[in-house]
Amino acid sequence: MRDVEITKEPVELYKILKFEGLASSGGEAKLVIEQGQVIVNGSVETRKRKKIVSGDIIEFATEKFRIQLNENL
Repeated sequence: MRDVEITKEPVELYKILKFEGLASSGGEAKLVIEQGQVIVNGSVETRKRKKIVSGDIIEFATEKFRIQLNENL
């Protein structure tokens, strides 16, 4: 598991997938979320605009990461 730092919260789920390079575009990120391929805190998440906050754990494909708030970035 790796840590992903965000500078503000909440952040929409699809944006995290896009900015971390797990999806090539926002549209692709929304599609994989809609198809039930993303797990947030142990549950399948299908809401593209799900608000993600520090401490959340996201799983997609072979990636698993924890969101950390760093307001100093």
